[in-house]
Amino acid sequence: MTIDVGTGDGRAVLAAALREPDVLALGLDANAAAMVEASRRAARPARKGGLENARFVLAAAEALPPELAARADLVTVRFPWGSLLRGCLGFDPLVAAGLGALVAPDGAMELLLAPADRDGLDGLPTSAEGLAAAAARAFERDGFVVCEARAATFEEIDASRSTWARRLRRSATLVRLARR
Repeated sequence: MTIDVGTGDGRAVLAAALREPDVLALGLDANAAAMVEASRRAARPARKGGLENARFVLAAAEALPPELAARADLVTVRFPWGSLLRGCLGFDPLVAAGLGALVAPDGAMELLLAPADRDGLDGLPTSAEGLAAAAARAFERDGFVVCEARAATFEEIDASRSTWARRLRRSATLVRLARR
């Protein structure tokens, strides 16, 4: 199972479900309205393009469903903001712990981050090095290590299916973490 936290419009979940039909792709977001269209598309009959392996759950990053604990082979967070961004960078330990709890024992987490100074982030890092260091600190107590941290490629940003992608193409950082 893959879980996309803060999925927004759910396009990334639909793309993941289409790309890997044998894997359940689950999108979580605190805003139900954002996921409505993607949920409808996934629920269509297969002959009309529906995807049986795509599902959406209304949940805030601060209160993730306990039924999902340690179930995801991959947890993705793409271009978070607010409490989700603060959690990814260790400024909200409750969110970081919830994200870490979703990952299965041999699983991984992939963060696609693009905070910018102009966003008024009150001390959150914005450089690739600062983002990687903050993410490492945020998740190390849950047994994660950074296995890759670098500038995201335009292809990776585009593949995220994020509606924010155009704005963030120049500043995105990819951080991959895995359980030790």
